[in-house]
Amino acid sequence: MKKRTIGKSTLSVAPIAFGANVFGWTLNEKESFKILDEFVDNGFNLIDTADTYSTWVPGNVGGESETIIGNWIKQGNKRDRIILATKFGGDMGQGKKDLSAKYMKEAVEKSLKRLQTDYIDLYQSHYDDLETPVEETMEAFNQLVKDGKVRFIGASNLSAERIESSLKVSQANNWASYVSIQPLYNLYEREKFETEYALLVNKYELGVLNYYALASGFLSGKYRGEKDLNLSERGPGIKKYLGKRGFKILSALDTLALKYNATQARIAIAWLLHKPGITAPIASATNTEQLFELLKAASLDLSKEDVEYLDQESAWQ
Repeated sequence: MKKRTIGKSTLSVAPIAFGANVFGWTLNEKESFKILDEFVDNGFNLIDTADTYSTWVPGNVGGESETIIGNWIKQGNKRDRIILATKFGGDMGQGKKDLSAKYMKEAVEKSLKRLQTDYIDLYQSHYDDLETPVEETMEAFNQLVKDGKVRFIGASNLSAERIESSLKVSQANNWASYVSIQPLYNLYEREKFETEYALLVNKYELGVLNYYALASGFLSGKYRGEKDLNLSERGPGIKKYLGKRGFKILSALDTLALKYNATQARIAIAWLLHKPGITAPIASATNTEQLFELLKAASLDLSKEDVEYLDQESAWQ
């Protein structure tokens, strides 16, 4: 399996990232350990989390995912086998999104403690904070890199304009600069990335770690109607895909799943891996069977004609 470099960094990663938002939500610590072991033992290494995972679960306060990963790192001594990405800036109880230097300094220390590590490979701004100037945020990021607490930095959920402003500020001051972005991108949700971010990615040679690679599970093919929405806790968020275009995409995935003797999920991930600029799609799994289906996508070579077929059947214009 050929690894890919995240943008202009020296981070070499297998082409699928594990989305750790399920840890402390749909997976308990023991189940999470098992998934992490299988992920790494199969040659994959990029784990993406955030301090806010999983604040949406009743009784949680945030940090649950990072804590589970930290406990796994400690008990298995596997820090050197993974590329660890986390995010800050979301609402951890302060009532707002925050990318200020003061907050960043506090947030990184808490993440390092939960993750039980001395450094974070890729530290990412999770959401934009329009009250904080990009100069302040980027200077603070640069200090973390200088201090050795962070190796590289990235951005998630920032507009293309704000990312470019940040890149220009870093360049002008010779500061550490974003090497990656984390946008929403999958076979169904294509328009925003392709119209707003693709040119930026190419211009600045940014890595792309796109989230919701399977559209919350819709592209796995298990949701075919409203009766299926109770199949998982993510079900209610999938209702928006159940329309003419969504079913057209599922039909195309069904066709290629038969052709390649693969699951719809594997085809959907493989399509992403054939798209220019995509480094490692982020996807989650809650059991071994789901995980292996994701990982198999890394070795599925779709023909040029079949990539174009999926492009056509999922066209948003």
